[in-house]
Amino acid sequence: MSIAFTFPGQGSQAVGMGRDLASAFAEAREVFEEVDDALGQKLSAIMWEGPEDELTLTANAQPALMAVSLAVMRVMEKGGLSLPEKVAYVAGHSLGEYSALAAAGTFTLADTARLLRIRGNAMQEAAPVGEGAMAAIIGLEADMVEAICAEAGRDAVCQIANDNGGGQLVISGARKAVEEAASLASAKGARRAIMLPVSAPFHSALMAPAAERMREALAGVTMKAPAVPVVANVTVSPLTEPQEIAARLVEQVTGRVRWRETVAWFGENGVRTLYEIGAGKVLTGLARRIDRDMEAVAVSTPADIEAAMKALL
Repeated sequence: MSIAFTFPGQGSQAVGMGRDLASAFAEAREVFEEVDDALGQKLSAIMWEGPEDELTLTANAQPALMAVSLAVMRVMEKGGLSLPEKVAYVAGHSLGEYSALAAAGTFTLADTARLLRIRGNAMQEAAPVGEGAMAAIIGLEADMVEAICAEAGRDAVCQIANDNGGGQLVISGARKAVEEAASLASAKGARRAIMLPVSAPFHSALMAPAAERMREALAGVTMKAPAVPVVANVTVSPLTEPQEIAARLVEQVTGRVRWRETVAWFGENGVRTLYEIGAGKVLTGLARRIDRDMEAVAVSTPADIEAAMKALL
């Protein structure tokens, strides 16, 4: 019976996240200070005091969420957790894949912060504001949403960006095509089809310039083999080779986050407990909807850490 650690993606951020960790643990404070130093910015002040619109900027939210995840990890490791001894796999949702790789030792904390700042800026700049859009489609199967995207995207980009599980898919691409796809989904029986308040069409072909930027950025950092395999978003396969990890991270910018399949893969490969390491409980909720037999535990507060350590050690 194996354990996997998962790491949340954008949307899990909230003003105040990580402040209780910094108050309770010197190791957590050190993580936030190290991220601030790497970015040359008091990101921790934005995380703890806001304003919210500044925290939700892609270039801030991505390294901020990673910082909270790594603060939790640092505290658990100080308490005696050995990742390779207790955890079979790690995985992260979109930017969370970087958090997973940092936790497994592939990237240093400082390099991860800088990579996520580059990634956030590159994704924001890849498509002019207003030209792209994303929508959540609730209550239709992936193959039907795929067909809807093909119909709406005859002359423009429209594709599934996230297959989150529990009947929740997110589509991304050119605004008009995404709006048409959302209308088609409603007409074909979707429970809900909601345009999302995002600043760019993430995980679509429109992000190709950002993918190239990440290829360059990843070539400039030292990567080590992870202490445990990371299950990649785009392939749903466990990776251990730095060169292949870098290639999949580049693909991930334009590719689909296959989270439903990732949780299913865990179940098929002996994982019975998923710990969500970092801010919020989004992945915990999704895991329970995807696999009712999977135990899912969110670890973000000092009390959560205490309970998790009792279970793990």
